[in-house]
Amino acid sequence: MRPPAYQLLADELRADITSGRLQPGERLPPEPELCVKTGVSRSTVREALRLLASQHLIVTTRGVTGGSFVSHPDAEQLADGLATGFTLLTNSDGVGLADLLELRRALEVPAAGLAALRRDDDHLLEIRSALFDPALDDLDIMLAAHAAFHLAVAKATGNPLFELVVRPLYNATYGEEVTANLPEGYWRQIDVDHRQLLDCLISRDAEAASRAAAAHLDYIVRTTQTLEITPRYAG
Repeated sequence: MRPPAYQLLADELRADITSGRLQPGERLPPEPELCVKTGVSRSTVREALRLLASQHLIVTTRGVTGGSFVSHPDAEQLADGLATGFTLLTNSDGVGLADLLELRRALEVPAAGLAALRRDDDHLLEIRSALFDPALDDLDIMLAAHAAFHLAVAKATGNPLFELVVRPLYNATYGEEVTANLPEGYWRQIDVDHRQLLDCLISRDAEAASRAAAAHLDYIVRTTQTLEITPRYAG
């Protein structure tokens, strides 16, 4: 079955954007010009542009100088698209907590080393602000702080691709069936691990930071390996 005309036009424009033929900030041809060029109606053009806007590929402004422009890349917006696919996978029968932790190891360990070398004072402030107090904070606060901590470490690498890829990953929670069965002292150890990693970042010790990240994940794996569950995406 042939896709609708607006989908074909959107695919063509998307290819121009993702290939670099249309650069961030560049203005797309006006609607009348697109109609003539593609042989479709104005309503079809507008539907194609709405689709691209919903995917954060273009922004549309009004007025004399208005039009549709290629968006500048934004890690948070682009991660929204990744999050959709991530959510579908993590809620399927084929993906479990072990898969999530394996991916975290592949990302977190090198990210910690890079962050130690590249972090600045603002990064350290953001990471420190994501610490929690296991004696005072409730579960929701600790889960949110856990995600914020690892996102801040990814940001401190200075590589926006780390932030893009890990944003949906670190917004995954264990799910009620896991958080209800975690052993006593679990969140105390997570707090200890986070503070140890922060100390490594402060001292710019890349090797120690990577070891701390690996040890952090080793603890999580040991603690949760008997829990036969699927991770849940939160937000």
